Amino acid sequence: MPTKSLAPPRSIAPAALLQRAGWHGAFLLLGALVVTALAALPARAQIGSTAPVRIGVVGPFTGASADFGVPMLNGIRMAVDEINAGGGYLGRPLELVVKDDAANPDQGRKVSQDLLAEKVVATIGFCNTGVAMKAIDLFQEAKSPLIVPCSSGTAVTAKYPPAESYIFRVQGRDALQAPFMVEDIVKRGWDKVAIFADKTGYGEGGYNDVVAALAAKNLKPVHVARFDLGVKDLTGELTAARAAGANVVFSYTVGQENAVIANGKKTLGWKAPQVGPWTLSFPYFLDGARDAAEGALMVQTFIAEPSNERRASFLSSYTRKFQRKLAVPMAAANAYDATYLLMYSFLGIRDGNLNGPALKESLEGKMKTYYGVVATYDKPFSPVDKDAITRNMLVIGVVKNGAITFAYPEDAKRNLIIQRKQ
Repeated sequence: MPTKSLAPPRSIAPAALLQRAGWHGAFLLLGALVVTALAALPARAQIGSTAPVRIGVVGPFTGASADFGVPMLNGIRMAVDEINAGGGYLGRPLELVVKDDAANPDQGRKVSQDLLAEKVVATIGFCNTGVAMKAIDLFQEAKSPLIVPCSSGTAVTAKYPPAESYIFRVQGRDALQAPFMVEDIVKRGWDKVAIFADKTGYGEGGYNDVVAALAAKNLKPVHVARFDLGVKDLTGELTAARAAGANVVFSYTVGQENAVIANGKKTLGWKAPQVGPWTLSFPYFLDGARDAAEGALMVQTFIAEPSNERRASFLSSYTRKFQRKLAVPMAAANAYDATYLLMYSFLGIRDGNLNGPALKESLEGKMKTYYGVVATYDKPFSPVDKDAITRNMLVIGVVKNGAITFAYPEDAKRNLIIQRKQ
């Protein structure tokens, strides 16, 4: 049975009606009931264009980062289809304008310019921190809200003063993920850390966050390896890390390089555990390292297990819709929730004028509570905080038999209750 925290808000749908519909039916029912409620607004709110509400989407849908870019896009599409089945916004369907950044910063900036030129009301996107940092000034200067569901680089929501920022995020930033993992490895007695970080903006930011988290525990890395994307062999750096006495490898990179590290350790016969942020849950690592990935630990906001009806419905709906395995569950779930949060911000604007400042104000405090897949979003953003994910929403995942599950039984039990922001 759903916990009390999962009950849908009465102002949108009566609890008894949702019980009869079930959570999957509730997704479609939600939109219809929202439209019914909006019909009671003053007539002037209904007057105007019936043209689609255009929402930008930008991410790596081809290339090396497509393994998490495509699940992000699918999560957005699933949410939009559900919303449109219920009537959209004031009778206007939502329409996605999708741009592929191919994980390239220059291309990311160009397609972001294209999105803004196409007059999208807001944008959901970015998986790669380096790409995001190259483009977010465009959204800020245009006063066009951007909701980031995947990129975890701390700098993404720190570049602008929060009160002025149009950059929002539904993802655990690295300044949360790094200390969360450091606390876990210290608890396990692993105090000699080797850091392996790529030279991208993501790797640089993650490296700095890990060093700061270690310093908070009076620790320093015993070895640091920095490398370019696409590296095929890190045997020399791994040998040096082992010689330095490292008893754990903290990796901060995006894809196949994580597998290079795991396979290199296996070749050397070095059994030091590999830990890191959410990128250790990506197919490039799981499929590329196979048995060498077993036991790796990573930070997660969402693990693809049907721990309650809300999550079970999301997982089954995704499988039915896309007829494929959910490759990076976190990317899809975060993006799905981000899309509904954007829709809820629309509903906070009663006159139908979806301009950037009005959406920013709505996102920062005028929305009703959204009972999401990753979390229950009760005031997820504010004028002083643009990150929706807080530490209590994080768990440690572990690779077991080639899949991600909970590292701790207590986390699996805690996951029965969807967390609220703290």
